[in-house]
Amino acid sequence: MDGLPSSVLGDIPKHQLITKTLPMSSVRLPPAPSWSSSGPHVGTTSSTTRGKPIASKSHVPSPTSILEPVMAIKSLLASLASKKGESLSLPTLMFKALDDIIIDFLDPPIKPSLDPRTVLSGNFAPVDELPPTECEVLEGSLPQCLDGAYIRNGPNPQFVPRGAYHLFDGDGMLHSIRISRGRATFCSRYVKTNKYTVEHNLGSPVFPNIFSGFSGGMASAARTALFLARVLTSQFNPFNGIGQANTGLAFFGNGLYPLAEYDLPYSMRLTPDGDIETLGRHNFEGMLSMSMTAHPKVDRETGEAYAYKYNPFFPPFLAVFKFDGDGVKHPDVPVLSLSCPPFLHDFAITRKYAVFPDNQMGVNRKGVVLGGSIVGLNPRKVPRIGIVRRDVESGSEMRWFDVPGCNIMHIVNAWDEEDDDGNDVVVMVAPNIMSAEHFLERMDLVHGLMEKITIDLKDGRVSRRPISAMNLDLSVINPAYIGKYSRYVYAGVADPMPKVSGVVKLDLAKREGTGECVVASRNYGPGCYGGEPFFVARDPECPEGKEDDGYIMSYVHDEKANESRFLVMDAESPDLDVVAVVKLPQRVPYGFHGIFVRDRDLNKL
Repeated sequence: MDGLPSSVLGDIPKHQLITKTLPMSSVRLPPAPSWSSSGPHVGTTSSTTRGKPIASKSHVPSPTSILEPVMAIKSLLASLASKKGESLSLPTLMFKALDDIIIDFLDPPIKPSLDPRTVLSGNFAPVDELPPTECEVLEGSLPQCLDGAYIRNGPNPQFVPRGAYHLFDGDGMLHSIRISRGRATFCSRYVKTNKYTVEHNLGSPVFPNIFSGFSGGMASAARTALFLARVLTSQFNPFNGIGQANTGLAFFGNGLYPLAEYDLPYSMRLTPDGDIETLGRHNFEGMLSMSMTAHPKVDRETGEAYAYKYNPFFPPFLAVFKFDGDGVKHPDVPVLSLSCPPFLHDFAITRKYAVFPDNQMGVNRKGVVLGGSIVGLNPRKVPRIGIVRRDVESGSEMRWFDVPGCNIMHIVNAWDEEDDDGNDVVVMVAPNIMSAEHFLERMDLVHGLMEKITIDLKDGRVSRRPISAMNLDLSVINPAYIGKYSRYVYAGVADPMPKVSGVVKLDLAKREGTGECVVASRNYGPGCYGGEPFFVARDPECPEGKEDDGYIMSYVHDEKANESRFLVMDAESPDLDVVAVVKLPQRVPYGFHGIFVRDRDLNKL
């Protein structure tokens, strides 16, 4: 941190200062502000570190510090001359020095939502990789029908961020628990993306952070120039991928894929002993380019998977496509009715249609060059929902329906119905993100209001009704019911997202008129938080099986004991009774989406 103004450092002890870029396993993060008892809420204008205030203006250099960048450059050039004997190449050292100048003087992390000391505090802090390690079953027993693996994805930065950092920017790490005959083996591994591999080999970050790297005008211009310089000197090739694969997971066509929506999928497999191996970036025989959604939808009856990609800079901004049951990709179908790039994180399918929410959030193309968030909210835009047939051959067939005040990020499910005259009606269940303007910076102010939205495709009428007033998101159903009527929803109780204080079971058939449709719930207890729950059917091959006959599973972290556990709950019981508790050999940071893959499917990878 040579050259960093003392006002930025505050009262961080000298032994904790990060003087060079090191792997996460080598350093300790400075203490972060204590925002609340439930975790690091971001966006507050001031806080405390070791009991002393950090004012929001502390990062603004005084007029007397104008010469500091010049002095810093001289110091850095001198240090470069002294490091010729190190393994790092001269261009690498020069680019790192320039990156330090950008961080120290052009773009220090002013906002708490981008300050790594805040964002990575508590159980948001990254962990090291862990090879397969046997776990202790503390309570109950693991049912035999759960032989397979639960795998959850999430951000885990490989290196300590020195500058601005957003939670969404971390390298993808998979946390897997392999279950076999009542025994459990836990493993944590990075997804070996192109970004991870290049930075690991160079020993420092070189890819700009997508959600936090373009917050200021001068900084954005400098980072863009530095990015191009690194490409021209062959430090990395962006066409080999820039994503972290840190968001979701999908299994289709006998392949298992970690995903992030601004890159191609990465193929992976689990070894018999429970280890996780990245097989490589996957373009489906050259049929898929650029990127793919982190939330593809799989029709369990046909084996087909439906997906989309969006281009943040050039039209067509959206293209939809599908994979057949063997994982063969079909051609893209461009959607030409979008005049600007959307921030489209999720979608849904029914037996007949694909459903796309176009909310007020959008890609801010000017933000990359002029400074500001790459994702912004347009308050003048009216949210809408696009519906197109699953077997669409032309993007011009997309129909749009205005849904004022409805900003949807995740969709629980959708299905087809008919009105009294036999006309097609699409029903969708999703949390409406209230105060969507705070989605990236103040998650503690965001409220997910679960709604049922009905769209009459003949007359265009849209009706909405709330299902629950609770703050709910990261919701799942029995995967066998994707695209068709599902009665039960299992939703995470936000505290705030992505921390989940418990899970509730919603019965969509119960609520008629007013009142909650929560029929079961499980609170994880004081100081204990999980993430997205996942439903696993007891016997998915049984045609007579009930929709809720199965188990709910999630990782849960005890912040007081600083320990993580794997929790299995009975999805059919009125209190979501705990069936098994497994103590994990290391903590699992809060993350995003997961999946359960049965042994028979793991053997196909």
